[in-house]
Amino acid sequence: MGELGELVRQTADRLAEGQVGVVVVGIADGVVEIRGSGRAGGAAGGRPGADTLFEIGSVTKVFTSLALARAAVDGRVALDEPLADVLPAGSTVPGRGGSRITLQHLAMHTSGLPRLPKGMALKALLRPHAVDPYARCTAGTLLGGLARTKLKSEPGRTFRYSNLGAGLLGLALAHRAGTDYEQLVRQEVCAPLGLADTVVTVDAERARRLAQGHDPRRRPAAPWNLAALAGAGALRSTAADIAAFLQAQLGAAPDGTAEAIALTRRPEHRTSPFSWVHLGWMAHRLHPRHGGHLQVWHNGRTGGFASFAGFDPETGVAVGVLGNTSRDVDPPAADLLRRLQSGRKPGQGA
Repeated sequence: MGELGELVRQTADRLAEGQVGVVVVGIADGVVEIRGSGRAGGAAGGRPGADTLFEIGSVTKVFTSLALARAAVDGRVALDEPLADVLPAGSTVPGRGGSRITLQHLAMHTSGLPRLPKGMALKALLRPHAVDPYARCTAGTLLGGLARTKLKSEPGRTFRYSNLGAGLLGLALAHRAGTDYEQLVRQEVCAPLGLADTVVTVDAERARRLAQGHDPRRRPAAPWNLAALAGAGALRSTAADIAAFLQAQLGAAPDGTAEAIALTRRPEHRTSPFSWVHLGWMAHRLHPRHGGHLQVWHNGRTGGFASFAGFDPETGVAVGVLGNTSRDVDPPAADLLRRLQSGRKPGQGA
């Protein structure tokens, strides 16, 4: 086992102390290493591996934003197109200060929308690990609540993380494409990148590879599906697919998708002197004493799973983590990313 494989294995074993089961992806110098540790549980059985399915939670958002970028590159939507023009006719979208919510605002969490749909916040706070707290978020419920929502800030002005905004983006893009969210992601992202197991709906074959989720106390947790908010966090995926997705971020994407990936990292909204948000992705630059490297990332969590995807396009390294317990995986994942960046200079990657 080479150095990369050993670092990935060590990270998987470290994470397995808090996760029932976990799979870690490491990419450096064009090499991909995938290691699992712990138990997948459920029908998947023993140690999870490259083809074990996990809920990826909010990592879904970077797939939604890439679907937006694909449509924008092809001219089917515009980043500055008002949300109201893409939703079903008759939908009422709030504004503030004379500004309208655009698709770019939704992808960058600058829409001014609250984190959760109207009427849902209290339930989510009181029962954060309940059976799919988003289950009743039908399109009708979402759009009805949206019409009564007051924005927290003027669109485009302030970063305010919003599951509601990301879900509405997925809903709007699917409506414009005349399909549903799952088919939208399949057409715009999964098919071009060859991602065979990134899905919302789990069929009988994939069900045999689906990990069992667990709450923070390691008790079995029910799955989350997110209904019409699918664009915020409904995808399930495997380490093999996440590895391929990260490789595409590092330059291994086909024409068309490569242009869309570049577009996702073009708009920036600063959240601090050292951090910012792109279309879907968070980003920051480490302090010079820690190497000064760029990290582009997103994490996710549902009632029974946790995830992380991060990369550095300057040095060509990337890390993915999929865990089947609703406990934070970010510190070990970020530590592995820093270790892969260490000693590498910008332009050294694939």
